[in-house]
Amino acid sequence: MSNLNKDNIIKQRFKICKSDRQRISKHNSLLIWFTGLSGSGKSTLANIIEVKLNELNILTYVLDGDNIRLGINKDLGFKSSDRFENVRRIAEISNLLIDASIVVLAAFVSPYKKDREHVKKIVGANSFIEVFVNASLENCEKRDVKGLYKKARSGEIPNFTGISDLYEYPISPDIEVNTDKESIEECVNKIFDYLIIKIKKNG
Repeated sequence: MSNLNKDNIIKQRFKICKSDRQRISKHNSLLIWFTGLSGSGKSTLANIIEVKLNELNILTYVLDGDNIRLGINKDLGFKSSDRFENVRRIAEISNLLIDASIVVLAAFVSPYKKDREHVKKIVGANSFIEVFVNASLENCEKRDVKGLYKKARSGEIPNFTGISDLYEYPISPDIEVNTDKESIEECVNKIFDYLIIKIKKNG
């Protein structure tokens, strides 16, 4: 966007804001960002946790890597610059949903630390919870329900995280679960117990 176009854009202010929407929803809104290798269990955990939150009448929405790339991000590839733009768009969408008083569960490999930090900057530190779904490359490959690792090993998929591209492990995530060592139920409970305190409004 040119500077001229930016100069002609003025942010509109509306009477209803996030706090008004949260008064109706009766809960806080934030972004729960699940990061980890493909096959680590990110989407599985997000799906189960959304069901548990829904049972408590908490407004939620899941943003999943594959689903997003079938729609709004279908024009993006997997180069470093494309990955950054993919994550940036998700962060902006999440920011809108947070403003609408919705708890967002985002399941994305998001391999680069700088990209995850950018998400945190966009939505705000108080609205960002990083969940590292830890699993060994070996076990992720064994699961490989989509057959992606096999294709990556044969060269059919370039820039594949863990094979031909790196994954930068979170240094200090808000929550870490290990799907190699913990059951899905244990991982869900660990995440849920942390989240519910952040989401529920006092009183």
